[in-house]
Amino acid sequence: MNNIGALVQQPSSQPLTSKEIINHAQAMRWQIGDDFHDKLMEATYAEAARIADSVVTRPDEKPRYDLDQTIDRLVTSRIWGFPIMLALFALVFWITIVGANYPSQLLADVLIGWLYPLLHTMADAIHLPWWLSGLLIDGAYLATAWVVSVMLPPMAIFFPLFTLLEDFGYLPRVAFNLDNAFKKAGAHGKQSLSMMMGFGCNAAGIVATRIIDSPRERLIAMITNNFALCNGRWPTQILLATIFVGLLVPAYLAGVISALTVMSVALLGVLLTFVVSWSLSRTVLKGEVSTFSLELPPYRPPRVLQTLYTSLIDRTIYVLWRAVIFALPAGMVIWLIANIQIGGVSLAQHIINLLDPLGVLIGLNGVILLAFIVAIPANEIVIPTILMLTILVTGISDVGAGAGVMFEANSDATTLAVLTAGGWTLLTAINTMLFSLIHNPCSTTIYTMYRESGSRKWTTVATLLPVAMGFLVTFFVAQVWRLFAGGF
Repeated sequence: MNNIGALVQQPSSQPLTSKEIINHAQAMRWQIGDDFHDKLMEATYAEAARIADSVVTRPDEKPRYDLDQTIDRLVTSRIWGFPIMLALFALVFWITIVGANYPSQLLADVLIGWLYPLLHTMADAIHLPWWLSGLLIDGAYLATAWVVSVMLPPMAIFFPLFTLLEDFGYLPRVAFNLDNAFKKAGAHGKQSLSMMMGFGCNAAGIVATRIIDSPRERLIAMITNNFALCNGRWPTQILLATIFVGLLVPAYLAGVISALTVMSVALLGVLLTFVVSWSLSRTVLKGEVSTFSLELPPYRPPRVLQTLYTSLIDRTIYVLWRAVIFALPAGMVIWLIANIQIGGVSLAQHIINLLDPLGVLIGLNGVILLAFIVAIPANEIVIPTILMLTILVTGISDVGAGAGVMFEANSDATTLAVLTAGGWTLLTAINTMLFSLIHNPCSTTIYTMYRESGSRKWTTVATLLPVAMGFLVTFFVAQVWRLFAGGF
């Protein structure tokens, strides 16, 4: 081998002749020996035998213990695979929800409880006109503060946990478990991964569809990602399940029933994903399901530092920045419609009166519909907007907030009192939860959909299809409820 190296390293200015090369080859042949080929074949077969012995169990031998295969027998089992998957993701959601409560409250205390009054004090000190103070502080700043305090902590917890599962090697097993179900729905097995990412943020879920090679199946994944309950809609689900559904049972069962209610809504979103994927794949996006060759990688220890960087910088901050960009002007719009008056009545009141008949027909009301319209930039501000508009309509004055100012009640009892004064019933709460699950994506997701698809047509479909489905589902539930429950 040294001769070979010497031969290769000859200076380019002195190229070897063909005769010299042949002489070198003959000299090396004698150095290697006549049995070189025999030794090479012997080494090849020995390596093949070693590999076979490491994976083949013969009848007279005890089964070899392999940790990866043992785990795979459980997590990809037809019996245990789905229960383990549901339990694991329920744990991730529970950690996200519970863990986000404390930093969310801390951010709210700082941004809203401390900085918000300080900004008003500074505005008064420089004699800022009331309308400009209201537009900038009560409108733009307050909406942005709500988005940051509600959206940042869940994403900062969910995305690292999700990425840790990805690094560990579990997410390919999720795709393996769900591949058959998505194939029957005419979609791609990898859609399960983008759907799971959508539970953190739908915009991030749409970006995650890049792993799907087929343009048709990627479109299906993007259009249906809205049915994954993103972290911006979890607070609405949890609050309404707690103060309405939880009150129907004894106190010691309230937490469990509320959690099961929220999980039921999330699972309904998964079911709608399959139904809509099946419908699209057999109509406007008809085509053959592409082959999904999945190689299950070995389990490995997660790279914590890289996971934190990827999750917090590439995902959390990126998505949050987009949400803030859209939430800031939305806060201005909310303040304007609540404070601009026409004929002595606010513009918001006029719109609510216009939307109320439609809202009541589908088990909601005009306040809820207007709140979902103005909260398109960020789902996080739906409940604060509903409370603000309800106070504006009912004239309640003892909840610590002025009319036309977005706020969040300091207790569930206060929230329940405000909503009950606005005519809410159990039907209203359930249909609001359903509409929150199904309705149109937020503006960040819509923008991301357009950037990823490059199509105005499919972006419009992804925006309007959930709206139509939301109206149909809530209308059906309202009519059945009134028929059998007598307006309970």
